[in-house]
Amino acid sequence: MLKRVFVAPDPGRARSRFAARAVLGIGLAVVVCGLTGQSLVGAVTGGLAALLALFTVTDATVRGQAVTTALLPAAGLPVLAAAAELHAHPVARDLALLAVIGAGVYARRWGPRGHSLGVFAFMTFYVAEFLHATPGQLPGLCAAVLLSVLSAAAVRFGVWCYERRLPPAAVPAPPAGRGLARVTTRQAVQATAGAGFALLVGQLVSGQRWYWAVGATWWVFVNTASRGETLVRGFRRVMGTVIGIVLGVAVAVPVHGAPLPTVVLVAVAVFGIFYTAAVSYTWMMLWVTVLAESLYGLLGVLSPGLLALRLTETGVGALGAVLAVLFVLPVTTHVTTDAWIQRALRCVHACTAEAAARLAGDPDADPAPRVAELEQLLGRVRLSVAPLVHPLNLAPARKRRARRVLALLDDCAREVRGLVAVAADPEASHDARLAAACWRVEAAVESLTPGGAEHVHSPAEPPVEPALAHLHGLERALSDLAEPLRARSASSPLIGA
Repeated sequence: MLKRVFVAPDPGRARSRFAARAVLGIGLAVVVCGLTGQSLVGAVTGGLAALLALFTVTDATVRGQAVTTALLPAAGLPVLAAAAELHAHPVARDLALLAVIGAGVYARRWGPRGHSLGVFAFMTFYVAEFLHATPGQLPGLCAAVLLSVLSAAAVRFGVWCYERRLPPAAVPAPPAGRGLARVTTRQAVQATAGAGFALLVGQLVSGQRWYWAVGATWWVFVNTASRGETLVRGFRRVMGTVIGIVLGVAVAVPVHGAPLPTVVLVAVAVFGIFYTAAVSYTWMMLWVTVLAESLYGLLGVLSPGLLALRLTETGVGALGAVLAVLFVLPVTTHVTTDAWIQRALRCVHACTAEAAARLAGDPDADPAPRVAELEQLLGRVRLSVAPLVHPLNLAPARKRRARRVLALLDDCAREVRGLVAVAADPEASHDARLAAACWRVEAAVESLTPGGAEHVHSPAEPPVEPALAHLHGLERALSDLAEPLRARSASSPLIGA
């Protein structure tokens, strides 16, 4: 796990910049809250609002990100007001929270913007419970949210808008469907049911900190699309919390909420959250736990007993998510994985076609966005097959097939990136062999996706010309993919969950 985090590729230091900008944006938000006379509770609310504004907004374009960021208060402030007003009415508060959870998950059907607004709405309710917000505090808390979102936006779109120099990354939408066949609809029902379980059991464990269990259920469902993914994520959530609590006992508890050391610890935790989020959910949850411990230290309530309670509530929340995905409208990992693999293969063909057109002299052909889309799709494939390659999986044959498929898809991506780099060279030229190789790639993709039945033949020896060499490598990877994919279809699914 350590190796995965610290040696994971960071092209252009994107993760480092993402994390450093988050520390700057959240720090600015807290300073602005302090300078405008906000209380400690207001500053904490503002800092968390800035964190969410920087973390959850993932639209493909800078313009889209700006629009979504501007809409965050519209989704969050009404929820904040409802949470504060209903704080003294437990039954109404609980029903309102479950409604927010169901709506927040259902909103994912509208892509990254719906996802961002749903997360922000839920977390606003969560923060209100975390801080025990009351109606009398609402004006200050609302002001803190607005100031902090503005501060985060100033950093993201003004001071440090590195995305303007990058091609927009196409964020893949979840597989479509109608009614309960739509993954987001089924997940909305699952998340609401799981959160209901976590809420009831969490309140039996603690009448004050029950929201930890609900929060754990919510975050286990984020960025998952099947029961296998959710089971793995629940396990990693608990593991990250355990390690974070151990670290907190060694670091956060001795600090006792002292301002300067706590500020340093909070900055390190924020950097860790943003830096590790893309490569390890366990590590991200470790840093989330350290951040929560630091904030509780600032509020003067951190103790070993509180940390033990957090672990218990996290376990309750993870159990709620597990029960929901197993017994409430389950979404099989096999179906989800097949859908993402097929989309990735189609994108491989689209990248190849765009690169070939560029080499043929078409000035409008631009394979770069397709490459960005392929990287996103491969990320979804990795997430989908995570249950099979997880150490706890007890099916070695399926594990080997899954790893083989992942390795070959990575080979495809590497060859596509090389082909696109060659296509960007103005001196590169096109010949008939390139067109023939592209047709073979198209045929190979067709044979690996529904409707194709012909055998995929391995290509001849690779030519010397760079573009053709990359196409040859791509053909070979697609040819090798036929065996694990067909073996999965003929005998047993790649994922059995």
